[in-house]
Amino acid sequence: MNWKSNFLLGLIFSCGLTVSTAHEGRPLFVEIMEKEAGIFELQYKIPLTIPQFNLPDIFLPDSFEAIDKITLYQTSGGFIKRQNFKSASALNSGDIRIQYPVMNPSVSCILKITLLNGQKFNKLLGPDELLWTVPEEESWAGVARQYTQLGIQHILEGWDHLLFLICLMLVAGVGKKLWITITGFTIAHSITLALSALNVVRLPIPPVEAVIALSVVYLAVEIALQKKDSLTYRYPITVSSSFGLLHGFGFAAVLAEIGLPQLEIVTSLLFFNVGVELGQIIFVVGILLLWILIRKIFIDKNLVAKLQFNRIKLERLAAYFCGSIASFWMIERLYGFII
Repeated sequence: MNWKSNFLLGLIFSCGLTVSTAHEGRPLFVEIMEKEAGIFELQYKIPLTIPQFNLPDIFLPDSFEAIDKITLYQTSGGFIKRQNFKSASALNSGDIRIQYPVMNPSVSCILKITLLNGQKFNKLLGPDELLWTVPEEESWAGVARQYTQLGIQHILEGWDHLLFLICLMLVAGVGKKLWITITGFTIAHSITLALSALNVVRLPIPPVEAVIALSVVYLAVEIALQKKDSLTYRYPITVSSSFGLLHGFGFAAVLAEIGLPQLEIVTSLLFFNVGVELGQIIFVVGILLLWILIRKIFIDKNLVAKLQFNRIKLERLAAYFCGSIASFWMIERLYGFII
C-alpha cells in the first residue's frame, strides 16, 4: 500500500462528516463607520453558531451616546444588530468592548473601523479577546500583522479551497510535482486577488463561489475516473492555475468585506495574500505529516495486510467524499442566485 492509500485512510477517518459547510466557524463581524462628523453607525453581523439568547452587545467608549434604539434583523447567515451614536470625541484611543449575556461562545471577531478622514482600522480578535483599544493611527507593522492573520484564518476556514488542495495532492502526488502544482495555484489566485481587490477586474461573487465548488467536483471526477493520460494528470499545473484564477476572486470577496486601510492598501493586500499562502502551506504540511503518522501506525501494527481496499479504490472513495460535499455546495450556491 503506497502513500496515497495511507493518506486517504487518514483523511477519511479524521474528517468523517465534519465538513458540512464551506465556511464553518464564521467570526463575529463588527463594523463602525463615521457617516458624518461626530456621527457613527455601529453594525455587527452575528453568525448562526451563536444562539439568539446569547447575542453579544458591543460597547463603545463612554463619550459615545446612542441617538436611536438598537435594531435587530435575522438573515440566512445569522443576525444583524445596528445602532447610531454621536460623540464629540474621536474614536482613536477609545476602548471597544464585547459582552455576551450568558457565556463566551469562543468565536473570533473581526473589527472594521472607517473614519471620515479616510483612516481605516481592522483588527482580528481571538475567542478570548473581548476588549480592544483603537490605535491613534495605522502602522505598517500593525497592518501587516493583522492582514497576515486574516489571510491564514480565511484559508483554514475555507473548506472549499482546502478540498481543492486535497484533490491536487491526490492528482500530483508527493514531491516536486506537488509543490510545482500548488505554486501554479498560488500564483494564479494571487493575480486575480490583487486585480479584484484593486477594482481592476470584478466578477459577481455568487457565480464565482459556485464555480469554486465546481472546481472540486471536476478534480473529484478526474480522480474517480483514474484516467492517467488525461489533461489533469499530465498537466496538473495547468488545471491548478486555471482554477486558481477563480479561487482568487473568492479570496478577494472576503477581503472586500473586511476592507483595505486607505493609508496602507499595498501592505494590507500583500500580507493578506502572504497569510493565505502561509495557511495553505500549514494545511498541506499538516496533511503530509498525518500521512506519515498513519503510515507508521499501519506498519507498526501490521495492518496493511488486513486492508481489503487497493489504492485505486481508496482514491475513488476519497473522490466520492470530496465530490459529494462539493456538489452539495455547488447546488446550494446555484440555487442561491438562480432561484
